[in-house]
Amino acid sequence: MYKILICFLASIGAGLGTGFAGMSAAAVISPMLITFLKLPAYEAVGIALASDVLASAVSAYTYGKNKNLDIRNGFIMMVSVLIFTLVGSFVAKLVPNTTMGSFSVVMTLLLGIKFIIKPVMTTKENMNVVDKKKRIIQSIISGIMVGFICGFIGAGGGMMMLLLLTSILGYELKTAVGTSVFIMAFTAFTGAISHFAIGGLPDIQILVLCIVFTLLWARIAAKFANKASAVVLNRATGVVLVILGAAILGVNLI
Repeated sequence: MYKILICFLASIGAGLGTGFAGMSAAAVISPMLITFLKLPAYEAVGIALASDVLASAVSAYTYGKNKNLDIRNGFIMMVSVLIFTLVGSFVAKLVPNTTMGSFSVVMTLLLGIKFIIKPVMTTKENMNVVDKKKRIIQSIISGIMVGFICGFIGAGGGMMMLLLLTSILGYELKTAVGTSVFIMAFTAFTGAISHFAIGGLPDIQILVLCIVFTLLWARIAAKFANKASAVVLNRATGVVLVILGAAILGVNLI
């Protein structure tokens, strides 16, 4: 019963974070499983990434169905992310270890506060004015940045993508989240497969519980987000990110 409760609570945060903000489930599920169920970190990350796959995929489908997904530029960015995640991982092995584990937590908190104080009010009309070639170049550069940072410090991908999509590429919030979860579905799948191939299968019960619960909450969050107005979505996303950031910080301090 305790195991089910922990998986359920972890998955609520992961699902809401994915559906509202394109946040990686690994940022929420991993510390919960490590702290309360005493799972090895590598196994916990593998379970979190596997949970992220279907949650991100169903969220991307929901956003795409509501025409809030840029598949072409999302695919270009995804390729850059995957390639430079490998580059970042390689470079990380060549430099001394640094204490950057709190990077994604701090980014989650700051991004949440940003959405509350300074909401993203860009419209699709304004978003579509940008030249297509310029958008492609921006997508490649952003993918390189996100991929390298993810590979180098092992965290922050979803948050970095959302920040770049809204602030640098000038995406409207719903399209930014939809494109982010589209990319995360593929990157999480790649990460989960590599984790299981290297570390073997994890605890099956925990894996299934996290996948099912995260999928459920991501679907609920994505449906709400696509129906909400820009102001409501910004505030809801901001509140969810601030709460999740504070909760993850609290779990890490336990």
